[in-house]
Amino acid sequence: MNNTNTSNYISKVLINWYNSNKRELPWRDINDPYRIWISEIILQQTRVNQGISYYLRFIERFPTVSILANSDEDEVLKNWQGLGYYSRARNIHKAANQVISNFGGLMPFNYKDVLTLAGIGDYTAAAICSFAYNQPYAVVDGNVFRVISRLFGIKTPIDTTIGKKQFADLAHELLSKDNPGLHNQAIMEFGALQCVPVSPDCSKCPLQNICFAFSSNMIAELPIKSKKIQINTRFFNYLNIEYLNNTYLKKRTAKDIWQNLYEYVLIESDHLLTETELLTNEKFQSIFKGVLTVEIINFSKPIKHILTHRVIHAQCITIRISNEIKNINNEFEKVDFQNVDKYAVSRLMELFLGMKK
Repeated sequence: MNNTNTSNYISKVLINWYNSNKRELPWRDINDPYRIWISEIILQQTRVNQGISYYLRFIERFPTVSILANSDEDEVLKNWQGLGYYSRARNIHKAANQVISNFGGLMPFNYKDVLTLAGIGDYTAAAICSFAYNQPYAVVDGNVFRVISRLFGIKTPIDTTIGKKQFADLAHELLSKDNPGLHNQAIMEFGALQCVPVSPDCSKCPLQNICFAFSSNMIAELPIKSKKIQINTRFFNYLNIEYLNNTYLKKRTAKDIWQNLYEYVLIESDHLLTETELLTNEKFQSIFKGVLTVEIINFSKPIKHILTHRVIHAQCITIRISNEIKNINNEFEKVDFQNVDKYAVSRLMELFLGMKK
């Protein structure tokens, strides 16, 4: 696409459509780069309707970048609980500290400086710089991929290096030079509400007359992806170890899912263990070495927990013990049942904790 008139026409149509159809959202019509940044990170893997309440609570607790930077990571993770993809929260906290140490506590203005912050890539940097500062950087997210692919009949897979560059170049050509922030909001909203993934109402589309996918009956085929996600299946046997009014939690410190979140003592296996298998499990025997009485109270109903690249089959086994376990190297943290809610946990653990109540 190299026709300036076509680009200008598409941008004007999108902006006019946006002004008539946009949703009223708490991060819209503001130019605070901090709040725009938080909203964009939340929305990376979260639906808008779900994200609103989390955004409002997060901003209420951490209204400025300095307050966020000076907070403990555990508290940041607790306030992120339920959103998933917890690396986002860890990166937000790290980036807030970068803003304090590298930019005097002020969100950077320069696009390249924004890119230096943890967890911020091309898309988020473009969103911050265009929405907050009206700088001419085109955003390219899933909605933009879809709109551009259908409009121009782009069949290059969007998950390839060549495809990403091609779509980024096209998005930049389309970008309104006078109102880049408004244009970016418009094309993203258009993809979210009008040019939706499945069965869009093309009869109401203001760009139907120039849409390749509509004229070629390729709406369902575009955009194209080349890669299939590899799904990894894992089996988690959680031990809710009851001692008097306490249980034991462990912080996940390895670079794995749910890093730095807390959970019950975990035995991972290649299938969900039966009671007989559990009792003869080497790790189980190591945990309870020196405990006089180990009473298995019950096994929960198994839960299938689906993540983007993983399927986790999990069960929670309630165990009552007569004396404390030997907490070698402070591997576990003894926690009063009344205080368990203060710890940041995954959605899966939240389900098991709910069973306890």
